[in-house]
Amino acid sequence: MPGMTARLGCAVAAFALLAACGGASAPPFQPVADVKQLMASVLEPAADVYWDAVGSIVDEKGVMEFSPQSSEEWDGARNSAYVIAESGNLLMMSPRAKDAGEWMTLSRALVDVGQKAIRAAESRDKSGVFDVGAEVYDACTNCHAKYAVELARPGS
Repeated sequence: MPGMTARLGCAVAAFALLAACGGASAPPFQPVADVKQLMASVLEPAADVYWDAVGSIVDEKGVMEFSPQSSEEWDGARNSAYVIAESGNLLMMSPRAKDAGEWMTLSRALVDVGQKAIRAAESRDKSGVFDVGAEVYDACTNCHAKYAVELARPGS
């Protein structure tokens, strides 16, 4: 009875859609931080941890390469990447969202690059973490160029 199964599946899907649209109220979100507070206390510290995870320092002694040396340090980079990704979602919540257009696009870009950062840290890919760090920086500065022009760079 393939026809019966298909009709039953359609009926169940239609009922689920109606139930989701009809009686559902908005989630009980209660934003605590405004955009500046979210940036200063959540996103910027996480981005700093991610950016500082892998790199090199060149001085009179030569080049010193650094990267996470333990599971805990790699976990710290990964956890910071999760904060970056989820911060994009937090920026899309009312009352933080500045508009329904470019703000949402730029916030979504932060989610997307945050997910790339998670994957790079989880795979313990030193060059991947470094390269995605530049993409995180670009996502931040692209938003700041439109919505926080007074800031020369994230964290300043």
